[in-house]
Amino acid sequence: MPAASGGCAEELGHGKAPVPAAEAVRGSAAPGDDPVHSDVPRPRGEGVPAAPQDGTPRPARGRARGTAAQGAAGRRGRDGEAARNAAHAAPAHGEEPADVSAGRAHEARGAAAEGLPAAVPGASRPREALAGAGPAGQDGGADAAASAAYGIQGAGAGEGAAGAAGPGPDGGVARREGDRLRFVGAATRRIARGIDLDEIVLGLCRATVPTFSDAILVYLRDPLPVGDERPVGPVVLRLRRTDRLRPIDDLTGAEGAGAAGGAGELDFSQLPLVGPQGDLPAAELCEIRAGGALAEVLRGVRPVFGSAAGAKDALPELLGSEHPVPRGQRAILAPLRGRRRVIGSAVFLRSPERPAFEQNDLLVAAQLATHTALGIDKAVLYGREAYIADELQRTMLPDSLPQPTGVRLASRYLPAAETARVGGDWYDAIPLPGSRVALVVGDVMGHSMTSAAIMGQLRTTAQTLAQLDLPPAEVLHHLDEQAQRLGSDRMATCLYAVYDPVSHRITIANAGHPPPVLLHLGGRAEVLRVPPGAPIGVGGVDFEAVELDAPAGATLLLYTDGLVESRLRDVWTGIEQLRERLATTAQLTGLDHPPPLEALCDDVLDMLGPGDRDDDIALLAARFDGIAPSDVAYWFLDPEETAPGRARRFARRALTRWGLEELQDSLELLVSEVVTNAVRYAERPVTLRLLRTDVLRCEVGDDSPQLPRQRRARETDEGGRGLFLVNRMARRWGATRLSSGKVVWFELPLPGPPDRR
Repeated sequence: MPAASGGCAEELGHGKAPVPAAEAVRGSAAPGDDPVHSDVPRPRGEGVPAAPQDGTPRPARGRARGTAAQGAAGRRGRDGEAARNAAHAAPAHGEEPADVSAGRAHEARGAAAEGLPAAVPGASRPREALAGAGPAGQDGGADAAASAAYGIQGAGAGEGAAGAAGPGPDGGVARREGDRLRFVGAATRRIARGIDLDEIVLGLCRATVPTFSDAILVYLRDPLPVGDERPVGPVVLRLRRTDRLRPIDDLTGAEGAGAAGGAGELDFSQLPLVGPQGDLPAAELCEIRAGGALAEVLRGVRPVFGSAAGAKDALPELLGSEHPVPRGQRAILAPLRGRRRVIGSAVFLRSPERPAFEQNDLLVAAQLATHTALGIDKAVLYGREAYIADELQRTMLPDSLPQPTGVRLASRYLPAAETARVGGDWYDAIPLPGSRVALVVGDVMGHSMTSAAIMGQLRTTAQTLAQLDLPPAEVLHHLDEQAQRLGSDRMATCLYAVYDPVSHRITIANAGHPPPVLLHLGGRAEVLRVPPGAPIGVGGVDFEAVELDAPAGATLLLYTDGLVESRLRDVWTGIEQLRERLATTAQLTGLDHPPPLEALCDDVLDMLGPGDRDDDIALLAARFDGIAPSDVAYWFLDPEETAPGRARRFARRALTRWGLEELQDSLELLVSEVVTNAVRYAERPVTLRLLRTDVLRCEVGDDSPQLPRQRRARETDEGGRGLFLVNRMARRWGATRLSSGKVVWFELPLPGPPDRR
């Protein structure tokens, strides 16, 4: 957004980065720190005696520390004193000594999981007071330990905390600062565990409530900017998530009375902590006004107390003027700044029953906000990359398969993993002239965007070559040349098959791909013997094609190696398991009819066990129905002037045999026009074929490669109206160039259910 907007998104991130809490706390440690619980070195002259100045030998370190038994006795004495302090401090908070002991024991056990010190008497409310979304104690060891350790910071001013931490008040301060560092470490680890946006925001909420604050509100920009893009329009913050302690109404007895707050404090119910259904009453949307108080605070980047000069007006602007705002240092407004700009804000709130935030808590909030903002930034970028990858993969694969005459198709595609959705596996089905269909399946080496891009280029090349009606071996040869032009390391495997429903034959050529499996109608599954060939991209290798029977009712299964090969099994073991799975499925559905095609694909994928998903999986299944010989009529016509008349007579006889006399006038007119155009340019015999399926299809082929084009004839022209009539009267029509010429075809709808005899 332009700089003149003042306070909007693009100017909100020009402040200096916050000082790390670790450095600030390290510099504020007081002398007399315990080296066991703090990283601050102990000064000379305190605790450990210095060497005498008169040259007297210094006592040995081991003797000065005493024996192990004496140390254990001393520790037991200090633990007993801490327990007595806890028992005396409990009545001051309206708690029974037994409850305090149980709560402290619980926190001590959680702290022991990570080797951290447990909370001392005088800390904030016991963890049993949590309710609603996500108590931190549910996440186990590290976070629970840090939460228990950081609990002493709420009692920083109390003498009980200082007494438990060390012999003087300086020891309690150092202990609290060390616990702050441990809390920041555990909280940032919890935030860093998130991958997507919701997990990161949830990690921030779970890490801070109730350990650091009693409630939190997280606002993010809507929409979130991605990378360096500069969004247009006003900057709007949307409330993304809230988390809180349970409301005061849930507390009973003395505990509830103590939560009402003392003199001069706001009542608990006046804080924005008690909302319906556990939600905090705050504005759902907030538009940042240029030059407003909120824009100024966000531009400053650093967290501020709610009582600060700018934050007093910024909080009502963010939460809404109708919602109450806590007084004093019980609220922290922390901007969330990503790599380029401010992307949101977090508001930390504390109830009156708990000590207010301290100055060092601003450093903690800065660390939490920085890690959260950077995590959100990366999650947004990752989401955009995943979206681009999904779109690329989706556009590279066919949206839907055609349904050509005489064959039914079904397909499946599974990525290697949810986090790696882009791969080089592909499948395709391409209608060819003469009611034939080309079946293609391939696998490009790798699982990257580059592999997907190469796959798209090879698939486009295969479609172009298929439209030229080249033989399968010739198609693979041209694909091999294309892969070499793309790069020396562009390797792929491919299997290309052409099915002819009229002859019930299939021609297959293979380039290093696993062989297909043919499931016969009787339930026998057969691995077809196809020459393996070399992968595409090797260069200088000839490909060989074989022609096999494709009986009606049989199912051909084409697949990539991800279905049959993994780290736990070799490819031939997987192929044998696939063959057995197909045979078993056919026996379960009955040997007199083939299994449903979609259910068969799902059943094949169910054979994958744990650890079998190492690669992408592309699956293409084709059920051969074929076209019965009684539904086919075929003739050769010499390129003579009498050819159109002969074509009309042949067509009339076929319609009479099929009981389709209603189509006689239309078919004779269109056949005459198309055959006349073919005879004009042909030098070899013209072919005429009629196919009766769900439509009546007429195909006229000749040896001229020039495709006809429809044009509008003038009133004085004697010809040029043939294709115009075909376009007006036929259901569909088209022309396809072949290696030996072309085929012009058209379809007429049947008048009713075909009378198959």
